Amino acid sequence: MLGSDLAPISLPLPEISLTAAYRLRWQRRRLLWRSFRARHQLNVVADRTVDLQDDALIAITVLRNEATRLPFFLNFYRDLGVDHFLMVDNGSDDGGSEYLSSQRDVSIWRTEASYRGSRFGLDWATWLQIRFGHQRWCLSVDADELLVFGGDTKHGLRGLTNWLDRQDLAGFGALMIDLFPGGALDTVAYLPGDDPRRALPWFDCGPYRKTRQAPRGNLWVQGGTRERVFFENEPQRAPTLNKLPLIKWNRRYAYTNSTHAILPRQLNVLYDGPGGCMPSGALLHSKFLPEIMTKSQVEKQRGQHFNAPQQFDSYYDHLAVGPDLWHSQALRYEGPEQLEALCLARAPDWDAG
Repeated sequence: MLGSDLAPISLPLPEISLTAAYRLRWQRRRLLWRSFRARHQLNVVADRTVDLQDDALIAITVLRNEATRLPFFLNFYRDLGVDHFLMVDNGSDDGGSEYLSSQRDVSIWRTEASYRGSRFGLDWATWLQIRFGHQRWCLSVDADELLVFGGDTKHGLRGLTNWLDRQDLAGFGALMIDLFPGGALDTVAYLPGDDPRRALPWFDCGPYRKTRQAPRGNLWVQGGTRERVFFENEPQRAPTLNKLPLIKWNRRYAYTNSTHAILPRQLNVLYDGPGGCMPSGALLHSKFLPEIMTKSQVEKQRGQHFNAPQQFDSYYDHLAVGPDLWHSQALRYEGPEQLEALCLARAPDWDAG
């Protein structure tokens, strides 16, 4: 069963003019300069990077009020193979910053500056990648995202990055898949340290649609749960679901829109979406834990998460009442091999190279 109506083909980069290529180079330089200046907004809470090895696998996360998720999040990625976490706390008041500062493999910075004004945290994250990520594999994930891929329990993140190095591939893409419970959101039980995949065991296998956008050549995938529930009448406003979370970083690189797109543009071809030919995984998205009901009203007032936040008031209001996202076509999540059978991910050919 295919998780979309897409044929299993790759989408090449669109051709662009020399003028467009020149403009992209200058855009990348401007973004890097923004990030360099944004370093002044970050205040060190705990910097443990002095002992970073040259081959350290680094995770970079910008967060706010994620104390409930952090114990499982850290242990999940430690087990996967992350050596060190670089984290920016954007004004948390739930004790998460204090918890992170006590973890020996976490370096943490704090800022009260505008999340929206920092390109939704990208300026801060890019500065940390410039400072600590050059020539290292960097995993950029949110606190509510879990990266899975075929063979992850056997090979781990180290095995994956070694395989990518042998294939001369500088990155690894993933489809964001929303997880949800089998009833109303306010009926879910979740405690710190719990596996969110148990509280939110269901997902939509499709449909998904994809295209490449000019001039950057970034993929654009939409569909899935949030489009079905919140944007059925305006699917063009549904969230972007493609990400390039794992990159062999270079200080000349810059994400342009979350981890959905990156410059130089050639890196965007590393992910060709569901039904594609490139190796890929999935980011299991645990947004719909019961705390989302309270957070939605807070974020509606803050207006920090969208370019036109007032246009998403109805989205926040819908979340605040704890809707039931389950439907009869939902599938219970069983593992990355299931996602491969649905053509939503593609495991590396571990025997190659």
